[in-house]
Parts: sequence; C-alpha cells; structure tokens
Amino acid sequence: MRRSPPRRRTSPWGDARRRRSILHALPKTDLHVHLDGSIRPKSLFTLAKEQGIRLEVRGEAELRSFLDRLTAGVSLPTYLKAFDLTLSILQKREALERVAFELAEDAHMENVRYMEVRYCPALHVKGGLRLHDTVDAVLRGLAEAGGRYGIRTGTIICGIRHLSPKLSLELADLAVAYVGRGVVGFDLAGAEKDYPAKAHREAFDRVLRNNVNVTVHAGEAFGPASIRQALHQCGAHRIGHGTRLREDLLTLDYVNDHRIPLEMCLTSNVQTRATPTFEEHPFRDYLRLGVRVTLNTDNRLVSSTTMTDELERAVRTFALTPTDVRQVLMNGFKSAFVPYRDKGALLRDAVMEIDRELARVRIETSESERDLL
Repeated sequence: MRRSPPRRRTSPWGDARRRRSILHALPKTDLHVHLDGSIRPKSLFTLAKEQGIRLEVRGEAELRSFLDRLTAGVSLPTYLKAFDLTLSILQKREALERVAFELAEDAHMENVRYMEVRYCPALHVKGGLRLHDTVDAVLRGLAEAGGRYGIRTGTIICGIRHLSPKLSLELADLAVAYVGRGVVGFDLAGAEKDYPAKAHREAFDRVLRNNVNVTVHAGEAFGPASIRQALHQCGAHRIGHGTRLREDLLTLDYVNDHRIPLEMCLTSNVQTRATPTFEEHPFRDYLRLGVRVTLNTDNRLVSSTTMTDELERAVRTFALTPTDVRQVLMNGFKSAFVPYRDKGALLRDAVMEIDRELARVRIETSESERDLL
C-alpha cells in the first residue's frame, strides 16, 4: 500500500508579520522598566535644546551608535554609563513629567495594560528639585497618560547599591510617604559586585514595616548569593532579573515554591553579559519548571526594545507556543504590585482578551492547515 506523505504543519504563529501582529495585539504588563533608560530619542534632543544642555552625541544615528557600543555585551557597569547621558536632561519637573507621560503612551500603543515605572529620585535633584518634587512630577505624567489612554501604572522608588545606605533610608521614607498614592514598591538597583544589598537592610526594614512591596535587582551581574540576600535579608517579593538563579537549585526551588516572580529582560540580559547569548538564557528552563517568569523591557531606549520585541524574541528563540505565551502574560498580571481586591478583575479581563486573541490564532492555523490538504 502506498503511504501518503506526512502532512506539513504550519507554525501556529504564521509568518513573521502575522506573528508580530498577534504579539502586538495581546494585552501585556511591563513590571521592570527604568524611566531614565526609556526616553524617546527625539525627546532627549528636544529637552537638551530647551535646557541649553550640550549632549556628547548629535542626532539619533549618533545616539544609536553610542548606545550600541555600551550595550555590545561588555558588562553591567559599561551598560550603566548610558544613564549619564539621559540623566543630564532629567533634572526638571517638566522633563520628568513629559518623559513619564511619553513612556506610558508608548506602552499603551503596544497594548501594555499595566506598567510599573522605576527610578531613583536622588539622581534627579542636581537642578534644585527635592526628592518629593521628582515623585510628584513622575506621578503627574503617568496619571495624565492613564486619564487619556486608560493604561494603569505604578511607580517604584529605587535605592542604588553604590550610594549610601543613609540615602536609601531617605528613599524608603519617601516610598512610605507615597504608598497608596501612586508608589507601589521599593527597589535596589545598580552594580551588584562589591555592593551587597544587605548594607541597605535598614531601608528594607522600613518599607516592609509600612506595607510597601519590595523588588530587588539580583542575580544579574552576581551569583545566587545575591538572590539569597534579596530574599532573606531584604524581604523581596519579586526578583529583578534573577538570571543566575539556576546555579543554586535549592534557592531555585525556594523561589518556585514560594511563587516569587522573576522580572526577566532578555535583551538587556545579553547586553550586560548576564547571559552570553539569547539561546543560553535560562528563561525557557525556568518556564518549564513552573517558575513565575515575566518578560519586561528594562530600558526601552538604551536596549532599543519594546514589550512586543521581547515577546517576539522569546517566541523565536525558545519556540514558545501560544499556550506558553499565555502563561508568561498571565504571570505578568499575577505578579503586579496591585492590591488583591483589584488584581482579580485586572487578571480576569486580561485573560479573557488573551484567550480571544489566541482562539483566533488557532482557528486561522486550522484553516491554513486544511488548505494544505
């Protein structure tokens, strides 16, 4: 008997253009995005001109070339040099408000429904602003975007590892003062090596005693010991990056068992050498183990990325199925620093929309396969 040739199956995503369209349409979160790393290129030059600041780059092409050199997989400290440029124009209320609004607007345009914007107020006071002035400006910009587009946002106040623990305590008090008024969490960012999180423990004690959510950059440029400090000495509810978590299976189990989310940022993780290549990134392994992994942009300008880019890169690199993508998106909504009484509705609405979009994918894929018969 003559056998029929095996039926050729089409990708559930279709061609590259269709895949991009689907991923763009899906409702998303972005839980790890830095304000000072996510400025529109045009706004960077406009604000510099308005403020009479001479930048070391001229024009968008030169800016991209400059950033490409800093993000060419060298190191986290090299990557962080990009912020010297962006911070120079973010020392005024109007600039902070504008950049916050535009970041939320850009997120809305690719169907990000909830975003948490983080920044360190202490890095924005060179022009005479007080710490609380910077928070007010950022919250105004985000609120304006929320009113215009419906995007929901929260703000995370960051301490910086290499700055003094005393300053972190001031920033912790600032987070406490604004909790329930737009600030949803406290973070510790910056280079991990030689700057342990435990040095800032008093700041974390302060925010935890006042019911402020905690996330900590850890396991990006240092090993699992950094993650353990974040968890057990700083009380982290989420881990920023956590790329090197797989090096300690007991800590990996702890994170998984306690449903502690990882805020993963594929593009920046390769750019900072947290992982050598996209293919070697542990994201897929964590997802298979059931770890609550989320995808995020980290820095839209510096890393030249969007949430759609991050999702598309994950789908391409790890051969994610629509079911995988559904889980990753749900992880984002589940991990949001949103009160439980509100999170149910946020998650329910998102899941209904995700399922509608992915049902359309399945129907179109089935029709395409029938056409091949």
